[in-house]
Amino acid sequence: MPKTVVIGGGWAGVSAALAAKQAGADVTVLERTDMLLGTGLVGGIMRNNGRFTATEEAIAMGADKMFATIDSVVRHKSIDFPGHKHADLYDVAKVEPAIKKMLEDAGVKVQTLARATDVQMEGSKIKAVVLEDGEVVEGDVFLETTGTAGPMGNCAKYGNGCVMCIYRCPSFGPRVSMAAKAGVQEMIGQKGDGSYGAMSGSCKLHKESLSDELVEKLNKTGVVVVPIPERLMKKGALEMKACQQYALKEFAENVILLDTGHAKLMSPFYPLDTLRQIPGFENARFEDPYAGGKGNSMRYLALSPRDNKLQVEGVDNLFCAGEKAGLLVGHTEAIVTGFLAGNNAVRKAAGMQLLELPATLAIGDAIAHVKEQMATEDGRKQKYTFSGSVYFKRMQEKGLYTTDVDAISKRVADAGLTGIFKQKVTEAVPV
Repeated sequence: MPKTVVIGGGWAGVSAALAAKQAGADVTVLERTDMLLGTGLVGGIMRNNGRFTATEEAIAMGADKMFATIDSVVRHKSIDFPGHKHADLYDVAKVEPAIKKMLEDAGVKVQTLARATDVQMEGSKIKAVVLEDGEVVEGDVFLETTGTAGPMGNCAKYGNGCVMCIYRCPSFGPRVSMAAKAGVQEMIGQKGDGSYGAMSGSCKLHKESLSDELVEKLNKTGVVVVPIPERLMKKGALEMKACQQYALKEFAENVILLDTGHAKLMSPFYPLDTLRQIPGFENARFEDPYAGGKGNSMRYLALSPRDNKLQVEGVDNLFCAGEKAGLLVGHTEAIVTGFLAGNNAVRKAAGMQLLELPATLAIGDAIAHVKEQMATEDGRKQKYTFSGSVYFKRMQEKGLYTTDVDAISKRVADAGLTGIFKQKVTEAVPV
C-alpha cells in the first residue's frame, strides 16, 4: 500500500487525499493550521456556470463522495447572481467538520498543526518532509496542495499588507513551498499591468451587522444586490482581483452579497467608512479578512511547473493541485485537480501508467490549456476558471459547457473514464 503524503489541507489537498485513498493508498494529510479547507472556510460558491459541468464530470469519474458531502451543507441551491447561473452556496461554518469527518471515515489520517518547512531528498525524489517541530514524515509519493498565498511579506510587497485573513499566517506560520525546497524553479502569476500576484476577490461581512431588511432578504433568497451611489463607486478595484469571473461592471456598480452563513461581499476589499455610507451597511464589520477595509490576501506567488498529469517537473515523486498547478481559480478547480493528482500519485508509487484527462472533458481541456497559457507572458496575466472570464468563454466555444447531467455522464463514459477515481491502481495499465 503506497504511503502518500499530502501537504496542505485545502480543497485540493482533501480531494487529493480522498482520491489517493480510493486508489488504494495509505494517506496522511499535513495541515499547518487547526482546520482544513483554507479559503474554503470563507468561500462557499459551487456549480456556478461551467463549474456545474466540471462537477458532474468529476462525479461521473468517481468524486461523488466529496461533492455529496458539500451538498449536505448547502444553504441555497441553483441561485442566479450577476454573470452567474445555477450556483449552490454552502454553509462555511458547517462544511469543514463535515469534510474532516468524511475523510476520517474513509481512513485518511488528518494531522493538523503540522506545518511542513523542508524536504529530505534522495536523488531526484523526496524522501520525507520535515515539520516545524522537527518531526520527519516519510512517504513513497507526495502531493503539494499548499496554495500560493503568503507569507506575510508577500502581502506587504505585492498587496496592501497583512490584513489578517483566513490563512492566519501570524498564528500558524506562513506557507512554505515544498517544490522550491526540492529545487524547483516556480512561477509567479501577474496582474494585467504586469505586476505580480492577484488579490483574493471577496470578503466576509458579519451578517448581524447588516440591516434587518438585508439579512432577511439574504437568508430567504441567498443573494442581495444593492446599488452603490455614484459618488461612492470605487475605481480600478476589479482589475486587481484573482477572481476575474467577477470582474463585471455589475460588481463595480453594486454591492453584491451572497449568503454562505456569513454575508459574502463580492469585492476584494471595501473601505469601511465608505461601505457604511451605503443604506443597510451603517453598522457593517468585516469577518474575513478582519482588515477587509484595507485589502485582501495576495495569491498566485508560487506556481509549480507541471505536466498534464499534474506531476511537478524536476521531482520524480511530487504532484501538485489547486493553485499550485496554475492560475486556476476556485473550489471546484481545486477539487478536480486534486482528484487527478491524488489518483496519479498512487499510480506513480505503484509503477502504473499515469492518467491524462482528454480534451473532450472540460477538466482535461482546462488543465492542458492553463499549462499552455502559463508558458506565455500574456497567459500569466490571466486567471482561469470554469465559472467565467476567458476559460468559461472557451468552454462555451468548444461546446464543453452543459447542464445536461446525462450528456456529461455519456461524455465521461465515451472517454472510458466512468468511475476511474474509485478504481484501485492495480486495475490500471502497467507502464
